[in-house]
Amino acid sequence: MKHLYSPQPIETISLQVESSPVWEVILGIAGYTHAQLRHTFDLDEQWTSELDSMSTSLLKHLKVIEETNLWYGLIMLQDKLSASSVLDFSNRLSEIPIDCFYDILLPYKDRNTEPIRKATASEHHRGELFEEYATYFETHDYLGGYVRNLSHYSHPEICDLFNNTLHDWYKWISQKEEWEKWTQALAFEQRQYRLLDFTNPTEEIERITGGIKYLPEPSVWNVKLIPHVSYRPWILEKRTPDTKLFFYPLKEEYFLEPGIPSNELIRGHKALGDELRLKLLYQLLKGPLSLQEMSVQFNTSKTTLHHQLSILKAAKFIRVDKGIYSANLAQINAFSGRLTQYLGAHI
Repeated sequence: MKHLYSPQPIETISLQVESSPVWEVILGIAGYTHAQLRHTFDLDEQWTSELDSMSTSLLKHLKVIEETNLWYGLIMLQDKLSASSVLDFSNRLSEIPIDCFYDILLPYKDRNTEPIRKATASEHHRGELFEEYATYFETHDYLGGYVRNLSHYSHPEICDLFNNTLHDWYKWISQKEEWEKWTQALAFEQRQYRLLDFTNPTEEIERITGGIKYLPEPSVWNVKLIPHVSYRPWILEKRTPDTKLFFYPLKEEYFLEPGIPSNELIRGHKALGDELRLKLLYQLLKGPLSLQEMSVQFNTSKTTLHHQLSILKAAKFIRVDKGIYSANLAQINAFSGRLTQYLGAHI
């Protein structure tokens, strides 16, 4: 049998770097309200020390966000709106039809559950549908509760929470002297990646983000790379039915002055300045281990180990994949060189 082949253009993903003050505000809210990991964020000490400068209304709204994980909805909305300012976000939010509103907010699971997600969005008045859809996220850290919370608040209540929290956080953070430097650096990051190599999107993603290795996923046709300061040092990954979002930390070279050590250097030495963490790293250099295996080996609770491992992970000394922890040899080997580079000619 003969096969006639007619070459067609090869489709590839759409790739863009997107930055705005709105993204930075949302990621600040997401980081501040991430109770489990907040101690590992670069800005945690600043947030804590400047707590008294936050308004009562902002603290009240942040508490609700922390309890409900509705920061996730802010990310989903901004992905669709690409608002350039907090006011622009509020104006566009008011124009979204209510069915579309829930379609945006409800997290994507997979193609098998997509009809259930769509039905829940269109019949958003039926709380039992939210309960049903939430069961598909029972193993996830927070999405099950997030889906349920969407039915516990009315559409106007959620919109008011989003608008008030964004407005109050922006009013608070924009008064900081570093805010202008952040926004300028983020805008510069976006400008320098206006021309991208769309023929090799996975290589471009790794180059721009400093190491993210992305494997194309079914139905994902768009990838957004969003630089940030407020969520440092973490990389945050999210997806919608057709878009993958990577939030990657802005390089510290944008902000450092001579004689000022990088947060990476400080974070790394803090991570190594603990006996248990050093022992954990020593064992992981021998081979990958699960949390259960380390709990037995060190006769320590999983909660304690998870806390210590999150600090090592924030310093990029270890990785975790499907519950298995392993040492990051490249980061460990390069770390002492960063100290030498910082101290420079003085040693």
